[in-house]
Amino acid sequence: MRMHVFVAGLALGCGGRPRPAVAPTPAEEPKLDLTPPWIDSEGFVPRGVAPTVAVLTDALENPGATAIAIRGATILTATGRRIERGTIVLERGVITRLGGAEVVVPAGAREIDGGGRFVTPGIIDAHSHIGVYAAPDSRAHADGNEATAPVTAQARAEYGYWPQDPQISRAAAGGVTAALILPGSANLVGGRGFTVAMRVGRTAAEVAFPGAPPTIKMACGENPKRVYADKGGPSTRMGEYAAFRAAFHDAAAYAAKRAAYASARALWEERRARAAVLDARAPAGKKIAGEPAPEPPAVDLKLETLASVLRGEVLVQIHCYRADEMAHMMAIAREMGFRIRSFHHALEAYKIRDLLTAEGIAINTWADWWGFKLEAYDGIPENAALMTEQGGRVTIHSDSAVGIQRLNQEAGKALAAGRRAGVALDDDAALRWITANPAWVLGIDTVTGTLEIGKRADVVVWSGAPLSVYTRAELVVVGGEVAFDRTVGLRAGDYELGAGAVDGGAP
Repeated sequence: MRMHVFVAGLALGCGGRPRPAVAPTPAEEPKLDLTPPWIDSEGFVPRGVAPTVAVLTDALENPGATAIAIRGATILTATGRRIERGTIVLERGVITRLGGAEVVVPAGAREIDGGGRFVTPGIIDAHSHIGVYAAPDSRAHADGNEATAPVTAQARAEYGYWPQDPQISRAAAGGVTAALILPGSANLVGGRGFTVAMRVGRTAAEVAFPGAPPTIKMACGENPKRVYADKGGPSTRMGEYAAFRAAFHDAAAYAAKRAAYASARALWEERRARAAVLDARAPAGKKIAGEPAPEPPAVDLKLETLASVLRGEVLVQIHCYRADEMAHMMAIAREMGFRIRSFHHALEAYKIRDLLTAEGIAINTWADWWGFKLEAYDGIPENAALMTEQGGRVTIHSDSAVGIQRLNQEAGKALAAGRRAGVALDDDAALRWITANPAWVLGIDTVTGTLEIGKRADVVVWSGAPLSVYTRAELVVVGGEVAFDRTVGLRAGDYELGAGAVDGGAP
């Protein structure tokens, strides 16, 4: 009887030789014939309509403005040029002709007799809160301080500005044609400012000064530590400057993260483009596997704003009174790599006028307002004059809904104080304190602040010498349009018309 013996993995045949066992052929597993896609995470982000961005030259376009010619006036241009019995022509929102009696007035222009009157550029207030602290004064109208954290760089005065504020028409009646509307000084960083043309409007966008560069408001000293001492700090000046430095270091780290993402995304886009080229050359169905894009970091509006400061994209405006504190802020700016455009109030600027002038930092100050708190104790009426004598840039600001109506008189007072102290200043220097210099602080000096052909038609006709306490604004033109005419009276907004509070008079 023949037997077959099986050994593990072998079969013994007739000749006793082992044969390899044949394993069954496994069934072929199904495969997905798909190439991983190139996933772009930004493609899933909802997108709205990008906001329209104005450029500064847009401020020189106003097709709806009618032609105006002022003849026979003394024209003070704020450039050092004085024209007796001069003529100035405004067309389409721009100064088109400027000179003496030889200037030809275009047909159809509204002619204004300037005999015995003075013409100047419109007044520009570099520090105002009207619109964000609107009238009537009430908690409902208090939109100037987002006092919920020491740093609220993400806040914007534009979104708190009420263009129907009755104070706007009063400011225009005082000869003001533009202003920087700032958040208050409760916070170390209060938020972005809002540069406006001084006229009543329906929306903030309608009265925004076209193309004005962004600004940001910071504050040091008594106000932030008073507001936050019982809210977790800072409660001392030491804490304030530590918080400033920490905020900017956070912003620098955020900017680095955003830059790293941008670099990684650019590389990913290059790889995707290269893969597309190779896919086009490859046989059908042989595509390069896709890759997900790098994940974008979350947007932080506060840090984004501070990062824009570090990139030099924002004009820095700092509320600061004392000389030592201005020096501290200058040191922080140097450390972090940004520039300060202007110190506001700056009552002790005269003590460090050489340092400020060397850094090219302007000051916005008052003529004679000080002593209302300890950090404002050491102000002097010669502050503006001494800074000007040093070669620095000075503006006289209001920080007041009442003071904004008489900035021409404030400049006159500061000029008189300087002359009494022996500082040799002419009227043009004082006029520039409220026209050309604040235009520079706001970054709009290329289009306004002086009377020159091709510049914006922001013009005031005064009853007499503009720095006199006896002088009043008779006609105020903003961008070629009449914003105030004393023969007509105040141009009321809808709020006052509804309240029946306007008597047609003017201050």
